[in-house]
Amino acid sequence: MQRTFIAVVLVVLGFAPSALATPVFFVTGHGWGHGIGMPQYGAYGFAQHGWTYTQILDHYYPGTQAAQTPISGVRVLLDSGRFSVGFGSTAPFTVEDGAGKSWTLPAGTRTLGTGLKLTINGNVQTLTSPVRVIPGSGFVALGGREYRGSLTILLAGGTLSVVNNVGLESYLSGVVPWEMPARWSPEALKVQAVAARSYALASKKPTGSYDLFDDTRSQVYGGVVAEDPRTNVAISDTAAEIRTYDGVVAWTFFHSTSGGRTAAVQDVWAGAAPNPYLVSVPDPYDSISPYHNWGPFRYSRAALDAELGSSVAGRLLDLKTTVNASRRVDEVLAKGSTGPTSISASTFKVALGLRSTWFRIGVMDLKTAQRQVSLGSRTKLTGLVRQVGKAWLERKPEGGSWARLRDLTPAADGTFATNVRPRVATVYRIASKRGVGRPVRVLVIAKVNFYEVTDSSRLAGIVRPSRPRATVVIQRRSGTRWLSVAKGRTRASGEFSIRVALRPGVYRGVATLGSRLTLGRTPLLHFVSE
Repeated sequence: MQRTFIAVVLVVLGFAPSALATPVFFVTGHGWGHGIGMPQYGAYGFAQHGWTYTQILDHYYPGTQAAQTPISGVRVLLDSGRFSVGFGSTAPFTVEDGAGKSWTLPAGTRTLGTGLKLTINGNVQTLTSPVRVIPGSGFVALGGREYRGSLTILLAGGTLSVVNNVGLESYLSGVVPWEMPARWSPEALKVQAVAARSYALASKKPTGSYDLFDDTRSQVYGGVVAEDPRTNVAISDTAAEIRTYDGVVAWTFFHSTSGGRTAAVQDVWAGAAPNPYLVSVPDPYDSISPYHNWGPFRYSRAALDAELGSSVAGRLLDLKTTVNASRRVDEVLAKGSTGPTSISASTFKVALGLRSTWFRIGVMDLKTAQRQVSLGSRTKLTGLVRQVGKAWLERKPEGGSWARLRDLTPAADGTFATNVRPRVATVYRIASKRGVGRPVRVLVIAKVNFYEVTDSSRLAGIVRPSRPRATVVIQRRSGTRWLSVAKGRTRASGEFSIRVALRPGVYRGVATLGSRLTLGRTPLLHFVSE
């Protein structure tokens, strides 16, 4: 009986499902600080352009007036919660306690504990709180740092606090050079002197044992070691001058760098009422600051998830911002895998250690419809590009280098789609001047086909692209497994002819062409003999 050979071809090659490349975020911003009131770099810039300190103050605190303060001294908290304090002077000084007793002590350092016991002239004296340390011809000292005025040591709640009682102008001598570089223009230093003086009085505690802190809770105060002759001149030239509004001392907030425009108080601090002199004004010379622009800072999704923690619902997918009239961010809208959440700008700023709330968040995200494509086929790349400026698609064929492929034109919402047809395994990524996104890799599967079966002892076919001496393995299905039954190599043309004893069953050919092309498989061949 004559035998004929029937080859039944089935399309079986399936591609792996789409893989989403996790987004990459870029944070850029402007300025350093809260942005309210006087930016120090901006004031310096105005001074360099010939503005007087009065004109600069008028610009940053519009509607305020110059006035003279009658207050001559302040009380500054230097330390608290201590079980002992070391104090003294480089010259003879006086100690006076709360009972009115006083002693003159030689220059040097003494230690006072919570028992308020002090050895004087060989005798142990028990003092009564508060204890005053009054200088003679020198300065009082606390922990080795010298201060003008006197010190008051108070015992309360089982611990000691130390307060510096100092003249207002002397206090400013220890503040201004630590808030603004003393080498800056004289007019800028005068601006800082008036702003610091006004802020000290506006922020004074109305009651209690002290008026001000010695750190950023009030203003940074360094005592005698901070003083500089140049800032002392600015303080003297503006002696007792403050800024008021409607007869009340103005809150003359200041900060390092505005980024080009100051902020209205209600646009920065949640719940703050609008203030007629704490408004947003242009800051044209702020560009001299090294913090005028900052970033971009690149964050992976995992890094932001770690920083933001429970502020994101599930896995972070996207971030958007809402912006107020002062160009600062009000809130960050976080799209998570389990839902959206809202993060306040201040919370986001602190979490990431940003310099201000004037920031923008860019995002790049790229995914491919197929992680594997057959040779000659196209696949679609889709993704998201927003707030990163002009962006483009780059590719890197396996064994090659990165090259620009084409510019991207996102829709209004930042989404885009573009087709690619890789010839070998290729990696793609989004790029812009901000940086690059995470890459996606598309594998290319070689085309392998059998010719019509005419001989039960041989299977022939062709591999594309042609590779001489590429290995082709003939496999036969046995249950759920594939068994290799024969092997051969291609000719220079890519064709192969491999001897194999065919019997009824399902066969396939598998070609290996190296790393640039992934395994290629023929469609299934159902062999039937009659």
